[in-house]
Amino acid sequence: MNCTFCGAALVKGRGKMYVKVSGQVFYYCGSKCEKNHALKRDGKKVAWTDKYAELKKK
Repeated sequence: MNCTFCGAALVKGRGKMYVKVSGQVFYYCGSKCEKNHALKRDGKKVAWTDKYAELKKK
């Protein structure tokens, strides 16, 4: 399981899970990712995320 915002791997029993009324599930590794996702930021454009690093490798 990976963080919805940054793409980092989550250890079982850690992190936060947010479930919308529609049934959509978001997993966060910490409050930093949760707050950035709430601000509608794109994880692919934030330099400290794993998604950004994967995008720049290609």
